[in-house]
Amino acid sequence: MKNIINSVFSSGIFVILIGLTFSQCKSQKSESQGIMGKVTWLEGNQMPTIKSEKDSSSTSVNPKGTPVKRTLKIYPLTNLMDVKEQNGLFTSIAGEAIVSFESDETGSYSIELSPGKYSIFTVEEEGLFANSFDGEGNIQPIQIKKGEWLKKDIVINYKAYF
Repeated sequence: MKNIINSVFSSGIFVILIGLTFSQCKSQKSESQGIMGKVTWLEGNQMPTIKSEKDSSSTSVNPKGTPVKRTLKIYPLTNLMDVKEQNGLFTSIAGEAIVSFESDETGSYSIELSPGKYSIFTVEEEGLFANSFDGEGNIQPIQIKKGEWLKKDIVINYKAYF
């Protein structure tokens, strides 16, 4: 028996058997796909300032914002031609949202999605917000690929000035 075990280990068959065993065990995340990230709020003056050593009492600007709980909506890929905008927010979007969900109190979110191209918006009091665009006028475009999770942090900054 000892000779059989030694020959299995020395021939590399053991390594192959272990590899096959673990390759059959996949996590739920690897078989699914979607988007995850963090939502933060940023407002006020974001201009860089020069502070003296005496002026250490003033608060510093957090360029990443403060984590917030928000409702998010995912639409099919949406172009600027398909929306109405007012005061930095989208007040009307052609078509219906595919899904609506919330980030938690720390701003974290994740949602499983089918592979495809989408636009993601946050729900604000006076409309929907998104602040990134591609070269074709698509609003906050995301592309979900089979078996992959896209990380997309969202900074809500329509009340900030730079």
